[in-house]
Amino acid sequence: MSNNANTPVKSPLFRDPIEDGAADPTVIYNPLEKAWWMIYTNRRTTVPFEDGLSWLYGSKLGVASSSDGTHWDYRGTLEGLDFEWGHNTFWAPEIFEHAGTFHMYVSYIRGIPAHGNPHSMEIHHYTSPDLLAWEHHGVVPLSSNRVIDACVHELPGGGFRMWFKDEVRGSETWAADSDDLHQWTVRGHVLTTPTGHEGPNVFQLGGWYWMIVDTWSGQEVHRSNDLDSWTKQGTILAGSIGDTFRRTDDVGPGLHADVVVNDDRAWVFYFTHPDRVGASHPTIQSRRSSILVAELTVTDGILRCDRDADAPLLLAQPSGFSVAS
Repeated sequence: MSNNANTPVKSPLFRDPIEDGAADPTVIYNPLEKAWWMIYTNRRTTVPFEDGLSWLYGSKLGVASSSDGTHWDYRGTLEGLDFEWGHNTFWAPEIFEHAGTFHMYVSYIRGIPAHGNPHSMEIHHYTSPDLLAWEHHGVVPLSSNRVIDACVHELPGGGFRMWFKDEVRGSETWAADSDDLHQWTVRGHVLTTPTGHEGPNVFQLGGWYWMIVDTWSGQEVHRSNDLDSWTKQGTILAGSIGDTFRRTDDVGPGLHADVVVNDDRAWVFYFTHPDRVGASHPTIQSRRSSILVAELTVTDGILRCDRDADAPLLLAQPSGFSVAS
């Protein structure tokens, strides 16, 4: 189904039809299918209510695809990721294409913590030629044994940088550098916020590099011209639990987001808990989550996002995209 360039994008953009718990989306082009793929944390919303936080764990990575970025079809979950026995937890994938190979850095927790307090949280590295067959390369040694939410961007002088959340060190953003996407050296602390944050996402738009981080009350925005020093620029997708915006399911803060820059336009994909009314998630309804999308623009060096706008979305095939043989 093709999208009319003047038709506003629907809201919500996507809901997982099995668990209804799509979260932490990453969106990347699949040149073999000539389609966009959304790969996301597939939260288990139907876990018994008295089971504490176990519904957040044991998640697989869900997959939806779209020819234009507007109409998404559920495809299933990624297979072949397990490297040890058991029902394990995969969160918040970051997928980065380089020289025709897809690199995935995914948050991993062994098993399902019974009381929501895992002993360790690691980032594991996989590669794939097609987003389906994944080779496991092991854990990425970083700044502690409780790290999640990787984001990778190429450095202007060559090499790559990974940003991630370190829960041992105040739930703040740290970084590591690599020449080859396999061997990483921890660079150090990058970003502090008053109450901690997660889900760093870095992209380039309007002549600047931008980092957004999820503070659980919106996406705090930071700007850089070199990927080394960052200046706070404000907040987008701000909101409190229960705040209602104009579009369907756009309720509360926009959570753990991914940005796609395509044909000189930028789109932020984020998720919400439309029926959450308090600090906990005691019911299936309060746990459900929806994926939404909004356009980002840069005006006078400021990143802006109007989440109430009816912006038409049409993602084009990226130019110069190759696949390794």
